Amino acid sequence: MAPVLSKHTFKYALAGTVTISTLIWLLKKKGRKHCAKSRNVWSTSDIQYIIKEEKPKGPKAQINAIFLQQLYKLLTIGIPGILSTEFVFLLLIAGSLIARSMCDLWLINMSTLIETSIITMNLALFKKLLLKFVFILPSVAIVTNILKYSISEMKLRLRTNLTHHLMDQYLKGFTYYKMNNLDARIANPDQLLTIDIDKFCESFTDLYGNIMKPLFDIVLYASKLTTNLGGQTPLLLISYLLIAGTCITTLRRPVIQMTVREQQLEGEYRHINSRLITNSEEIAFYQGNHREKLTLLTSFHKLVTHLRKFLEFRSLIGVLDNFIGRYMAMVVGFYAVSIPFFKKNHAVLSGSSEHRFKHYYTYGRMLVKFAEAIGVLILASREITRLAGFTARVTEIRNVLNDLSAGKYVRTMITDLKNDSKVYPGAGKIIAKDNIIRFEHVPIVTPNGDVLIKELTFEVKSGMNVLVCGPNGCGKSSLFRILGELWPVWGGTVTKPPRGKLFYIPQRPYMTLGTLRDQVIYPHTKAEMIRRGQMSDEDLQKFLNLVQLNHLLKREIQGNSENQGWDTVADWIDVLSGGEKQRIAMARLFYHKPQFAILDECTSAVSVDVEDSMYSYCKDANITLFTVSHRRSLWKHHEYYLQMDGRGGYEFREIEPDTEKFGS
Repeated sequence: MAPVLSKHTFKYALAGTVTISTLIWLLKKKGRKHCAKSRNVWSTSDIQYIIKEEKPKGPKAQINAIFLQQLYKLLTIGIPGILSTEFVFLLLIAGSLIARSMCDLWLINMSTLIETSIITMNLALFKKLLLKFVFILPSVAIVTNILKYSISEMKLRLRTNLTHHLMDQYLKGFTYYKMNNLDARIANPDQLLTIDIDKFCESFTDLYGNIMKPLFDIVLYASKLTTNLGGQTPLLLISYLLIAGTCITTLRRPVIQMTVREQQLEGEYRHINSRLITNSEEIAFYQGNHREKLTLLTSFHKLVTHLRKFLEFRSLIGVLDNFIGRYMAMVVGFYAVSIPFFKKNHAVLSGSSEHRFKHYYTYGRMLVKFAEAIGVLILASREITRLAGFTARVTEIRNVLNDLSAGKYVRTMITDLKNDSKVYPGAGKIIAKDNIIRFEHVPIVTPNGDVLIKELTFEVKSGMNVLVCGPNGCGKSSLFRILGELWPVWGGTVTKPPRGKLFYIPQRPYMTLGTLRDQVIYPHTKAEMIRRGQMSDEDLQKFLNLVQLNHLLKREIQGNSENQGWDTVADWIDVLSGGEKQRIAMARLFYHKPQFAILDECTSAVSVDVEDSMYSYCKDANITLFTVSHRRSLWKHHEYYLQMDGRGGYEFREIEPDTEKFGS
């Protein structure tokens, strides 16, 4: 009867497996048809885009010496040294894991004794053991939660140290600007600096726990089993560990590149969404919502397609993981533990059936833990492959930040200037000198090599206000970016005041997060303003009076329970109108009082009378102006003009009283 039942059971299991496999295949087929139908509605073959995908191909992420070297460098940042708090937490995790393994061993022995007392009907022993079990369990719970806390705290500390290090590099000088505008290697630094760092830290801490405890369990249970059952049983399981681990690691190699690709597509999708937010006004004017929807859904489709392929691959590998790492480990374990029990006259296992059963129960549980440790260690290769992918991503931004700090950047060139040995990024030099701006044979070249002016030469001393004019694309903004050291100097010599003595105000001024005071003193903080000791809130109020914004100190801001004057916190980008933002920017200029100021159409939304008073104050405060504007009312505030024709030519001359050509 038993063989027939076994045969029927096999048939039912086979039929169930075939049915489930067929159902999954039909669901996937239907899902693909639905996706294809949906794509026909919203997507066409002409929806194409590139987000800095032409970056040079770096070495692929693999589990090799390069990966270990990259991981070591990142960990030296996250764990500064053996005397650091982070290293103490590493030791605490290791100690907690050891304590947890000892608790598991104690639970095995105690459970065996309790169940033996039940089977032998020894009530007194049962009560005594159960009471002891209850008293010890809180200690086990404390050890378990100390382990969880230590791992979570270790992850937070790793993330904190890595984030601080990379943010210091990213926001050092103009590195953040160069990465987003001059270098083409990384399209989504926000993704790398937030999500990828977090996942790297999570992956490392999980891997650390998933390796340390199994290793100790293997040592602990191997020693116990070897002492009582002989060395053949643990040796067989360890041999299986080496063979199965090598097999699974080889099969999981594609996971590394698929993880990297997943993070790239996630960053791309986030970037396209952020572009919609940043340019929402222009898109609304063009009524481009449908076109942007197509681009967004195309990006989302690329991400989902990759995630689905990744899911299918992981599901297939998961079958092999479970079969090789868990179930076959149990089969090998049963065979291994059976070897000494089938030997006659064994030193430990000889005796009655009850005696042999008790030992089998104890050593069998140890063997299960031993096999589980081997299975977890085999499956840890899965986490290693993910860690390799995140390590490659975080290392990529670290290397790019180091290059940009050293003045090296990679970008696709439009104009080939390699034949000219005198013209290349960084070929020119910048000299810091007060009260003068001088360009000597400086080419105006965009980062991608487009030459706007071959050689620009002029000199402006303090008090020589200059009006800069010319058509769009002639090089006005490029000139100011070179002057502000945002773009490299391709040749010649630029003499300018040190940083901090040259101030730039764009047409759309930036409003920071913070108080009303923060808007005027930006980028200073209140503490820096007090430390300087040269300005007070009364001085700031005078600047608001000059730009006719004194009413802001009394305005009731929606969302605030009461007006707090300079300490009023609001979303100033939305609260202030365009003209108010421009006047706040001028008050900011008065506060900093630089030697030179670049005013790039920064009064276009300000009335002429307010504009006139602001320019007059700049003259009284000895602030020399570079102004880009088409307003004729500003001619009287300038003594010189720099006009660019957009064809590579320019003219720098003194403004004559009867000159009228600046209206163009």
